[in-house]
Amino acid sequence: MRILWMACALLTSAAPAIAQTKAAVSGATVERVLTTLAADDMQGRATAQPGQLKAAEFLAGEFTRIGLQPLPGATGFMQEFPAYQSAVTSLAVTLNGAAVPAGRAVALTTQPQLNWTEKDSVHVLLLGSQDKVQAHYREIFRPTKNTLVVFDPAQATAFQSLASRFKEPQLRAEQGGSPYASVLVLASAPVPPSPTFQVVASAATKSITLRNVVGYLPGRDKARAAEKVIFSGHYDHLGIIKPVVNGDSIANGADDDASGTTAVVALAEYFKKRRDNARPLIFVAFTAEEIGGFGARYFSQQLDPKQLTAMFNIEMIGKPAKFGPNTAFITGYEKSDFGSLLQANLKGTEFRFEPDPYPEQNLFYRSDNATLARLGVPAHTISTDQIPTDKLYHSVDDEVSSLDVKNMTAVISAIARSAQGIVAGTQTPTRVAPEK
Repeated sequence: MRILWMACALLTSAAPAIAQTKAAVSGATVERVLTTLAADDMQGRATAQPGQLKAAEFLAGEFTRIGLQPLPGATGFMQEFPAYQSAVTSLAVTLNGAAVPAGRAVALTTQPQLNWTEKDSVHVLLLGSQDKVQAHYREIFRPTKNTLVVFDPAQATAFQSLASRFKEPQLRAEQGGSPYASVLVLASAPVPPSPTFQVVASAATKSITLRNVVGYLPGRDKARAAEKVIFSGHYDHLGIIKPVVNGDSIANGADDDASGTTAVVALAEYFKKRRDNARPLIFVAFTAEEIGGFGARYFSQQLDPKQLTAMFNIEMIGKPAKFGPNTAFITGYEKSDFGSLLQANLKGTEFRFEPDPYPEQNLFYRSDNATLARLGVPAHTISTDQIPTDKLYHSVDDEVSSLDVKNMTAVISAIARSAQGIVAGTQTPTRVAPEK
C-alpha cells in the first residue's frame, strides 16, 4: 500500500510539471529556428533566390518534424505558384536632340519593345526643382498611359532613388503585363515645356516559381471544420544588397521577418503538443511580402474567406515595443474585436497587447494580413517594432545579435495563450468590413 501511495503521490506531484511543459513555447526552438533563418548561408532569403529556397526547405523540414499535414488537397508543404519577371535589356534615350547618358535614364516596362517620339501619345511629366516627387509616384509606378518623366538636375537625389528601384527586375503575378511603361530621365539642364525626344527600349520576361510553406493541423471538432485559424509570417527578405557596409552585404532579416516566421514554427509545435485545437489551424510562411505580397495574394485565392475565422500575422517581434517588455501591438485594433479578445485571455498575466501606436505608418495594410482583411477576415498583424526609429530596418545590421530573444519568446508565448479561445472555438472575432 505504501509503495502504491508513493507512486500515486509522485504522479500527482508530477502532473502540474507535465502540463506546464506541454503548454510551454519552446525557447530552444525559438533560438534554433531564428538563428538558422537569419544565418549568412541563407543569403538574406531574397524572393526566388537560392537562399530563399534553402529557407523554404528548412521550414518544410520543421513542419515534418512537428507532425503537421499538408493543406487539404496538397501533396506537400510547398505551395508553389508561378510569377513573371521582366527586366529591361536595352534602353536609348535622346532629349532635345542630345543622347542621354546611360546612368541618367531608366525604364519600367513589361512591353517587349518601346519606340516613342514626341509625335506619339506619350504623357510627358516635367518635375521641376521644387516639385514634390512623391506626389507623382502613382503615375510613375502605375501609369495609365506611356509616360516620360523628366527630372530637373536639382532632383538628382530623387531620380537616383527611383532609378535604383527601376533597375531591379519587376515581378508580377499575371503573365500579361501592363500595356503602359514609364521612362525616367535626369536632364542635364532645365527642359522647356514641350521637349523633343526619342525612346527605344526592349525588355525580356521569364517565368519563375515562388513558394509559400504551408502546414495544417486538423481540428478536433468536425462541426468546426469550416472555421480555420491562420498563423503566418513572411520568410523572405532583401537578400544581397548594395552598398556593402563594413564588408557586409547580406541583409539577414533577423527581425524582418525571421522573428515572425520563427513564431509560426514555435506555435505549430506548441499547438501540436497540446492536441486540443477544436478548429483547424493553418501555419504559413509567406514568400514575396517585401516585393508586393505575392505569396499572401496567391494563398488567399486558394481558400474561401468565409471559412477563415481569424489570422494571426506575426511581423517583427524581435525587439521590445515602445510600451516596454512583455508588450506588443496589434494593427487595425479598431477594425474588429480580435485584439480585445486576445487581451481578455491574458488577464492576470504581466503581458498586454496595445493598439497600433503608429497609425500614420498604415501598418495594417503593409503586411500579409491585408489581403485577407480586405475580404472581411479578422486578419491582424502582431508586432513590437518601433518602426519610426528603427535604424536597423532593411539594413545589413538586422542580425540576431540585435534582438532580445527572451522577450521575443515571451511575445510568442503570449500569442499562444491569447489565442486559446479562438483555437478552442469558444471565441469568434467579429469580421472586418470587407472592401469592394
